[in-house]
Amino acid sequence: MIATVRSARKLEGAITLPGDKSISHRALILGSIASGDSQVRGLSPGADVQSTAACLRDLGVSIHDSQITGGGMRGLHAAAASLDCGNSGTTMRLLAGLLAAQEFESELTGDESLARRPMDRVVEPLQRMGARASWPPLRVGGGPTLNGIEYFAPVPSAQVKSAILLAGLYTQGETAVVESVKTRDHTEVMLGAMGAEVQVDGLRVAISRAEQLNPIDIAVPGDFSAAAFWLVAGGLVGVSDVRLRGVGVNPTRTAFADLLTSIGFRIGRATPRFEAGEPVVDLEVTPAGELRPVRVERGMAAEMIDELPVLAVAATQIAGTSVISGAGELRVKESDRLSAIEAGLTAMGADIVTRDDGWIINGPRRLEGARVDSAGDHRVAMALAVAALIADGKTEIEGAECVEISYPDFFDHLEYLC
Repeated sequence: MIATVRSARKLEGAITLPGDKSISHRALILGSIASGDSQVRGLSPGADVQSTAACLRDLGVSIHDSQITGGGMRGLHAAAASLDCGNSGTTMRLLAGLLAAQEFESELTGDESLARRPMDRVVEPLQRMGARASWPPLRVGGGPTLNGIEYFAPVPSAQVKSAILLAGLYTQGETAVVESVKTRDHTEVMLGAMGAEVQVDGLRVAISRAEQLNPIDIAVPGDFSAAAFWLVAGGLVGVSDVRLRGVGVNPTRTAFADLLTSIGFRIGRATPRFEAGEPVVDLEVTPAGELRPVRVERGMAAEMIDELPVLAVAATQIAGTSVISGAGELRVKESDRLSAIEAGLTAMGADIVTRDDGWIINGPRRLEGARVDSAGDHRVAMALAVAALIADGKTEIEGAECVEISYPDFFDHLEYLC
C-alpha cells in the first residue's frame, strides 16, 4: 500500500487513540493466569496485540471480546505447535518469561523481522534463573522450578524486565531487576493491582512468588506512543487545535512530552483520572512557540525510544543543530530506524546525518514531498507522514500498511484532522 499525504494548512478535531499497546499485552498475559474472569475494555486493535491474544488462545486461554478467563497460575497448557508471535517483540519476550516457568516446553517463532531481533538478552537471565531457554529458535520451559536472582540489566528494556518479573512469579525466593534507567513500569503497576507482592525502590524492582493473581477490570488508556505523532504534528502545522482523549500518562512514558514542552511545544492536560493505577488525561495540542534545538543523550533516549523517529522530524524545523544520541536500540527494532528515518527525511530535503547511535540534524529546512519507504516499520511510516504534513506538495509512503501493527486507524485519523 502506498499512502499519499499532502501538506496540511490546519489540524483540528478530537480523536480517541488506540488502546495502549504495552498495557494491552500485559493485561492479556496477566489476565490469562489470574484466578477468574478479567474485563479489559479498549484493547489495542493492532496486529502486535492480536499476536499475543492468538498465542494465549493456543495455550488454552479463553479470550472473548473484553473478557479473559484466567485459569490460575498453572492454568496454561502446551500448544499443539510453535507459537507465532508475528512481528511482536513484546509478545515473544514477555511470553518467554511466563513460559520459562511452565512444566512444558514452548517454541516461539515470528516473521523474518522478528527473527533478526536480539533474544539473547532475555534468554541469558532466564538461564540464570535455572530455566531451560535457548535461541535460536526461542525455546523455553519444561525444566525444574526456577530460582530468584538479582539481575543488573545491561541494556534498559521494559520487555526484558517484564519477562524476568513474569518468571519471578514462579520462583523460589525473591527476583529483582536493577536498571540503569527507569523503563516503563506497566508490568509492576498491573501486578500490584492484581495482588502480587511487588517492591519498587528507585531503579530496583523486586517480586515474590505468587500463589494467585486477582482478576483485573480496566479500560485501557490511549497509547502515548501513538499520541506522540499528533503532539509533533499539532505543534508544527501552522493552525492546529487537536484534542487527544483519554491518553495514558504514566510517568515512565511521558519524558517525550516533557522534552517537547521544554523546547517550546504547547501541550495542555485536562480531565485527569486513573484506570487500574494508570494516570489518564486528555491532551490538548496547539501550534508551538519559538523552538530550541534538541539534545538527547543515553538516559533520555531510553525513556522515549519509540518516540525518537518523530522527534527527528521535529528537529528538521528547529533553528540550529539538534543531536539525538544514545539510541542504538533503534537499529534492532522492526527496521533499522536510524537508517530508515535518515533515508526518508533526506529524500524530503532534510539535513540529517546518522551516527552509530543517533542523528545530527541541522535546521530549519523546508521539506519537499517525495516518494519514501517505510521499511515495513509502523513508527517510520507514521513519522514520515508527519513530515509530509509540513512538506510542500505530496509525499507517497511505500509500505504504509505496516501501521496496522500498532495504529490501524492512523491514516483515517490524519484525514479527519486535516
